[in-house]
Amino acid sequence: MRDKKSKIKILRAKPEDVRGIAEVAYKTWLATYPNKKYRITAADVKYMYRNRNKKEDLSKRREDILHPKKGVKRFVAKDGSKIVGICGIIVDTDKNQLKSIYVLPEYQGRGIGYALWKNTQKYFNKKNKTIVQLAIYNTQTMEFYKKLGFVKTGKHFIDEKTRMKSGFIIPEIEMIIKPKINAKKKNKTSKSRRID
Repeated sequence: MRDKKSKIKILRAKPEDVRGIAEVAYKTWLATYPNKKYRITAADVKYMYRNRNKKEDLSKRREDILHPKKGVKRFVAKDGSKIVGICGIIVDTDKNQLKSIYVLPEYQGRGIGYALWKNTQKYFNKKNKTIVQLAIYNTQTMEFYKKLGFVKTGKHFIDEKTRMKSGFIIPEIEMIIKPKINAKKKNKTSKSRRID
């Protein structure tokens, strides 16, 4: 338990953060994604993260942080030196994509996810739509995204990357925030002339 005086800091991810990032992702997945209806088990998640602390995996993830692909940015939320939340985004020419916001289960409900989200805003292209994909049954996260302004697009996905050892795949949906239209621009284009 953290005391009331401790402050969460949102920082760009560094290579030395890879173990903490993997731990947050693993614990969050374990608490969120097992689902009887869709036949995703805790054993599936454990298998998926089985290499999270192996030298080769750590090396690859450090390299990804040092030399990210174009538009990719990663952030961590720290309580002291402990990583308690993570966030990944991709900024493309035509869209902003929120890849993930994960917060350790014991730290959820404290505004950390929102702080990670607010931090991403300075990197997003305001003229572009912002999308996120999430498990169709992850209602808690869906409600969180709705509070941020996301709405469902009606698109459903099956992504091979979420195929578990058992063979079952986590079904996903897309949510979106449309870009805000400049009020002055909108008024200029929507003016009508009166014809007498």
